[in-house]
Amino acid sequence: MTTGFPLAYFTMKTSNEAVKNKVVTGLTKIGMAIKSHAWQDAELQNLTPTQGQVLSLLRSRRNVGLRLSEIAEGLGITSATASETVKALVDKQLVKKGKAEDDGRAIAIKMTQKGEAKADSIASLPYFLLNALDELSSEEQDVFYYGLTKILRKLQENHEIPVLRMCVTCHFFEENVNLESDEPHYCKLVEEFFGDRNLKIDCPEHIAQTL
Repeated sequence: MTTGFPLAYFTMKTSNEAVKNKVVTGLTKIGMAIKSHAWQDAELQNLTPTQGQVLSLLRSRRNVGLRLSEIAEGLGITSATASETVKALVDKQLVKKGKAEDDGRAIAIKMTQKGEAKADSIASLPYFLLNALDELSSEEQDVFYYGLTKILRKLQENHEIPVLRMCVTCHFFEENVNLESDEPHYCKLVEEFFGDRNLKIDCPEHIAQTL
C-alpha cells in the first residue's frame, strides 16, 4: 500500500538527530530575534546592548553591588569588556564605584538613582516572546520550561554559558524525591516541596552544589 509520501519523510520523522537539528535551528532564529530587539531597545535608551545587560544584572542584585569580575562572569564577557562598559556607564552617571560590603578593600559597582530608573525602563520582558508562548497550553509550558532548565544545566556544566543561580544546581535542591506527587522536588532551605513550574533560574539564595 502506497501513501504518497517519499521514504525520506518517514526516515526524517523517526530520526532523533533530525529533530535535534530542527530544535537548534529554531533556537538560533529565536536568538536572532532577541538580539535584534535588544539592539532596537538599547538604541532607544541611548545604550549599547552590553550596557543594558549590565544594568539589568545590577538590577537583579539591587542594593548589593557587583565586582567587575562578577559582572564579567555573569554576562559571559571578558574583563576588558566589562571594565570598558562600566566606565561608559559611570560617564553616563548610571553606575558608581564604591567599597564592597563584604570587603572594604574591594571595589563594587552599584547603580545610581538615575541608573535604577534607566534599568527599570528597560526591564520589561520581550513581549513578542510572551505572546508567542501563549500558543502553548499550560501543560506544554511546564514541559518546555522543565526541558529548558535541563538544557541550561548541561550548558553550564560544559562552561558554555555564564553561571546561573538555578534550583537544579543548588546545594539546597533535591530533585524528584517524591515522584508520586505533582510537586516532586524539595528545597531544604525553605523546607517545602514544589513542582517543575516553580523551578528558579535566578535565585538570590542559591549556593552552588559541591561535587
